[in-house]
Amino acid sequence: MYKAFYGLSDNPFSIAPNPHYLFLSDRHREALAHLTYGLGETGGFVLLTGEVGTGKTTVSRCLLNQLPENTDTAFILNPSLTELELLATLCDELSITYGESPSLKQLTDKISQFLLANHDKGRNTVLIIDEAQHLRADVLEQLRLLTNLETDTKKLLQVILIGQPELQQLLKRQELRQLAQRITARYHLLPLTQEEIALYVQHRLQVGGRHEPLFHRKAIKALHKYSGGIPRLINLLCERALMAGYAQSKVPIDANMVSTAASEVLGEEIKKPSRLLPIAAAIAVVSTFAGAFYLFNHNQLQADTPKPLAATSEPQQQPPAAAPTKSPSLSANQQVLRSAIAQSRSIDTAYASILGLWGKAPYIGLTACQSAQQQGLACFQQQGNWNSIVRLNYPAVVYLQDDQQEPFYGTVVSRQGEQLLLQLSEQQLWVDRDWFNRHFSGTFELLWQAPSNQPQEIGRSAPVSQIQWLENALAHIQDKSPRLVSYFDSELEQQLKDFQRQHGLRADAIAGSQTLVQLNLYLSNQGPRLQESEGRY
Repeated sequence: MYKAFYGLSDNPFSIAPNPHYLFLSDRHREALAHLTYGLGETGGFVLLTGEVGTGKTTVSRCLLNQLPENTDTAFILNPSLTELELLATLCDELSITYGESPSLKQLTDKISQFLLANHDKGRNTVLIIDEAQHLRADVLEQLRLLTNLETDTKKLLQVILIGQPELQQLLKRQELRQLAQRITARYHLLPLTQEEIALYVQHRLQVGGRHEPLFHRKAIKALHKYSGGIPRLINLLCERALMAGYAQSKVPIDANMVSTAASEVLGEEIKKPSRLLPIAAAIAVVSTFAGAFYLFNHNQLQADTPKPLAATSEPQQQPPAAAPTKSPSLSANQQVLRSAIAQSRSIDTAYASILGLWGKAPYIGLTACQSAQQQGLACFQQQGNWNSIVRLNYPAVVYLQDDQQEPFYGTVVSRQGEQLLLQLSEQQLWVDRDWFNRHFSGTFELLWQAPSNQPQEIGRSAPVSQIQWLENALAHIQDKSPRLVSYFDSELEQQLKDFQRQHGLRADAIAGSQTLVQLNLYLSNQGPRLQESEGRY
């Protein structure tokens, strides 16, 4: 219903499992590593627990995709079974035939014969049980007996138990102590952090076809507050918030929309803070706003005839003007600033400005990023600060907030020293670092020209040519001579991790899509820059 409005090609927040939207946070990756380690140890049991909706099934599906080809798997989704029913279900999953009304012994013998034959063929057998907290103690004991079948070096059946935290309590029972001792790896999956929620939402939007930021930073904070970091709840809240934004024809999604969505999804009344400021605070706001414009260095405007502020060749260093103490009325300069902010409430204006810097124009009926893609450019959205924008050295659409915490949008056009030339609607104003930091929300968007034939990721198993390219790129950015490498060695791994940490990326020593974009932003010679003569790193 709202896909066209947001420039989406798909519904990014459906709760139905879709492998295209797979997002592995650091916690999910760690859980996957524990499970893989447990299976590699050829032990009997591996345990994964977590609250409802934290992504346990996602991890298990990812594990299935990583199992060797010589592995036969049985997946049991409904473990509320008797001992006989569980063994019969296991036989069905492994395509083991059995007669009518089999006994427990007959099923056990059939499974044992299958496991021995599989071992002789050089094949492994893995049983995965989801919602394992519903298993009865006698059924768990029967599973343990099945894992008794072993060679001198390995168990012939490996079992992965996936369940809610109650499963941990179940396994602490005295009658299950032997099974608990056979668990070779266990991991408890925690909810997403606020930073991971921002990455999660951004990932799903990009897969769904939208590359522009859509959720305000405070909306992400609200998502963390109301969802508790549970991905399933995040999807439900985002879905409902998008519907609210569509109904109001409003972009981006703000904290109020998420709060309203939470009251509908969670069935609870969400208390909203009063918008009325105390009188003393209101006076302070007026005084602060009246003196804020000294941060904009520009040609002095006449009070009776305000004109748009134009960029000068050199930032003018004027002493700060004292805030008025008697009259609350705004000067002409402050009126121009207030007017510029008021005319910058639409993000489309800022996107049109950055497209213009690239010699492009928005297309009617397309989002800004779709317009850019049609003209050979790509969008790159990032969370960061002053240093992030200056380091990348590209013009950027920036998400800002006024003194009442209301959003407005601008385009960083140029930089001179500690000042940025900021375009607000039709106005261009020089702002200093302090003003920018106080008003910048942390989200910005770049346009750039992506290289052709770029690999999806570069890791240890990548071709030597790609590994050498990675070495060359990191060396160029660090302004040093590249080494000749024949494999992905520890020095290259450390350099890549340092680069990832400096840019707020997951330091996993794998040059994935986000890392490759960051690298290519530094390497590219195409398009406008904030400072043409400045170094690239």
